[in-house]
Amino acid sequence: MVNGLPSEVEVITLFVDDIASSKAFYGKVFTAETVWEDAVSSVLRFGGLLINLLDMSQAPQLVEPLPVGPSSGGARALLTIRVADVDEVCSALRRIGVELLNGPVDRPWGRRTASFADPSGHVWEIAQLIGRT
Repeated sequence: MVNGLPSEVEVITLFVDDIASSKAFYGKVFTAETVWEDAVSSVLRFGGLLINLLDMSQAPQLVEPLPVGPSSGGARALLTIRVADVDEVCSALRRIGVELLNGPVDRPWGRRTASFADPSGHVWEIAQLIGRT
């Protein structure tokens, strides 16, 4: 580990194609508190972690000289949330119109999981401990 570099992640920034549809999606799916919001950004608190939804137009200055990848390029990350009952959460997601990508399925590493994507293609997994802990 690099000396002085903490081991706790504070913020994950997700570059989104359309900030309005992303704000609507996250408001409908998650109960996270909005701690900052403006025309190009919305910062949500997930426990001790902040998720920053940032309009793609603002992304280049943060990652230069690398290019910002298009959402059409496919999944490149998976954000996982532990839940008590995956089947119950899947039913709730379907009731509000969220389409599952996969699952629920029991995984050999002791989790029951299912996944869905936000409007910009960021994949969220819900995971329940099963079998072993």
